[in-house]
Amino acid sequence: MLHEHKNHLPCLHCHPHSYIRMVQHLIERCLILRMSLTDCIKALAERASIQPVITSTVWKELQKENKEFFHTYFHDNSQRHGRPLTRVSRFRRRNMLN
Repeated sequence: MLHEHKNHLPCLHCHPHSYIRMVQHLIERCLILRMSLTDCIKALAERASIQPVITSTVWKELQKENKEFFHTYFHDNSQRHGRPLTRVSRFRRRNMLN
């Protein structure tokens, strides 16, 4: 099966290990920006053309491997929920994903 590479990113089919590591790295950047799974899936689909099922699967594996971190992460984010992000935060979030 032949396929074209449209960008410089690792290919899921040619280099699956590198591709998964790249997705993991991008998810970690989303976590730094305090994004939810839904926000992360949307951002990676729009900005890096990563299929939602891939992002979701990698996120869930990270969650399994880092239970304590995610427990704290979800707890901290739930307390922050409802407070709007400032314009600076939205701007910074957009730029960090580029």
